[in-house]
Amino acid sequence: TFSSSITSLFINITLAGSNQTPDLNPFLKKEKEGVMICERDDFSLTGPLHLTAIDWANEHHRRSVAASLVQGIYVAERDRQLQRDGPELALSPKWSEYFHFRLIRKLVDDADFSIFGGIYEYKPPQQQQPSSHHTFKSMELSPRYVIAFRGTVTKADSISRDIELDLHIIKNGLHTTTRFEIAIQAVRSIVASVGATNVWLAGHSLGASMALLTGKTIARTGVFPECFAFNPPFLSPPIERIKDKRIKHGIRIAGSVITAGLALAKKATQQHSQNRLALPAPPDPFTALSDWFPRLYVNPGDHLCSEYLGYFEHRNKMEELGVGFVERLATQNSLGGLLVDIVGGGKNTEGPVHLIPSSVLTVNRSPSRDFKEAHGIHQWWKEDHRFETKIYKYNH
Repeated sequence: TFSSSITSLFINITLAGSNQTPDLNPFLKKEKEGVMICERDDFSLTGPLHLTAIDWANEHHRRSVAASLVQGIYVAERDRQLQRDGPELALSPKWSEYFHFRLIRKLVDDADFSIFGGIYEYKPPQQQQPSSHHTFKSMELSPRYVIAFRGTVTKADSISRDIELDLHIIKNGLHTTTRFEIAIQAVRSIVASVGATNVWLAGHSLGASMALLTGKTIARTGVFPECFAFNPPFLSPPIERIKDKRIKHGIRIAGSVITAGLALAKKATQQHSQNRLALPAPPDPFTALSDWFPRLYVNPGDHLCSEYLGYFEHRNKMEELGVGFVERLATQNSLGGLLVDIVGGGKNTEGPVHLIPSSVLTVNRSPSRDFKEAHGIHQWWKEDHRFETKIYKYNH
């Protein structure tokens, strides 16, 4: 079935890609005072050391810092599991302190006690007045706090709970989990304290879904935090892998028509119930997010997130064909999500995490050796990769 095939694909991809950094001929593992250390965790070996000064107006710098802070959460959890405690052994602090961030709070899952996120505070060094208008503008764009979320960690102490969360994404139920409750409470607290414009959300893979979901929740209140979603899961058959453009486009058109039809049927049923109960029509939650532009980072070789490419470009093609109204309805829904909703009796009001009205989409066009590299967090701070960025605005 559609649902079981997507579930199988997602779990296989998640397990294959959760080890985010590619082999380094091979990964060197060494012991320090009896504790195992991998190169991927060591900032001095795999971090963006080329960033000796941060220009907050520079997209590469902003992307690199956000990705490094997410990596810091991965390493914090591995520090915990491998008992790398104290300043001599812990490797996670370097991923933030290099950029003058301090991890002021770890977000801990209440089921397995793993570190799934963290709140970083930016503490730049004391300096004189900005020497130029550009320097002043750069300082204005820096965040005061970054809330970062890791993806799946395939180690014994965390894999069971992480896979459980992955399955919740498939069932459009991430918003019902206690991990999300812990995350959104942390985000709301910081936003209430300093304002959304001073807060960044960032995450990779499963963590990207968490960043998007918390970002959506905050954005619905009318304030829009910056969001950096690296390799965010897009649950759909991998249509983007089809080489023949005509076949690919034909499949997308058929999918849009079917999805729009089911969405219309669902909407008609809801309107009938509202009319019968004399209830006012609820506001459209999708349209309400159209002025929020989360930053999505996608690699075409990563089949877990590559469907974002077709998701946004297909809108433009449908507009050119004169049937944009069909796609505007289809883009708010996923076929799998509608089927899950039907099976569940229409009780899920959150909708799929991956459906976003507007975005700043960045694609890594440099070829990847394999899926593991395409899904890795490491690629997003590489200075020799070729990135393309495009802004997509939802017109309702």
